[in-house]
Amino acid sequence: MYLSILSCLFSYICIMLAVALFTLLERKGLSYIQIRKGPNKVGMAGVPQPIADAAKLLTKEIAKPTMANFFPYFIAPIFSLILALLLWQLYPSLYSTNYFKWGILFFLCVSSLNVYGTLVAGWASNSKYALLGSLRAIAQTISYEVSMALILLFPLFLVGSFNFIEIKNYQEFIWFAFLFPVALIWFTTSVAETNRAPFDFAEGESELVSGLNIEYGSAGFVLIFLAEYANILIVSLFSALLFFGGSSVLGMQSDLVFMVKVMGFFSFLFIWVRGSYPRFRYDLLMNLTWKKFRPVELTFLLFTLCFSSIFYM
Repeated sequence: MYLSILSCLFSYICIMLAVALFTLLERKGLSYIQIRKGPNKVGMAGVPQPIADAAKLLTKEIAKPTMANFFPYFIAPIFSLILALLLWQLYPSLYSTNYFKWGILFFLCVSSLNVYGTLVAGWASNSKYALLGSLRAIAQTISYEVSMALILLFPLFLVGSFNFIEIKNYQEFIWFAFLFPVALIWFTTSVAETNRAPFDFAEGESELVSGLNIEYGSAGFVLIFLAEYANILIVSLFSALLFFGGSSVLGMQSDLVFMVKVMGFFSFLFIWVRGSYPRFRYDLLMNLTWKKFRPVELTFLLFTLCFSSIFYM
């Protein structure tokens, strides 16, 4: 029992370090996209910069807005981070001794709870900017959750299992990304689900100052952004797992290959998109999912359902 607890704590520490290094990768990547230097003063090539930023923010005084609702205001960032860490229990390592049989169902249940952290953070701050940012984020997240759930049905129908390990093993010789164009829709949906540019309407600086996190500073600010970046990494992991064979390449299995796919390609793709595209209009974002993505998803889902029913017969 104690060993399993220590193993979980060690895993969460590693996740936090991965998130810290990902923030450094983002700042470096965006700086070179914009033809400038990123963090390069602290330590060697700016590598300790995320640790310095975390130490600075966590040692600051925690200020409470006078009109904020005390308990929900402080609980919302913690709740969001706990949900982000829970999803990492689904990591399909080759050396894992415990697997979720209903992994996809668990993923949908936990990811759907993210809206509550966003809602409570915006409402409890008692600021019109934070509330408007949280309401826009909730509408966006709920809309794209429908798209995400429909896309998750594709590998589920083909494999006939909710288990991520079985889905990964099914793609040993051919990846699902080559069979369905919905892999591109999945990535776009993932960008919208994580509130990332060009779909970062919860944090529209031009009209909402900083959106739902405007009243948060020090530790609360750190927890909100830890949750956001942990979600980016886990969504990158599931993108590699569901459509790009997970840890398999040319019939071989390797955790190193898996992490190269996650960190070297999908995670950097989030940064690349942010540095390349301006922010969408909100109505165009909603039209994209309800009027463009939904017909394509339902059409291909019907085709997949017919194909899988013939195959299993």
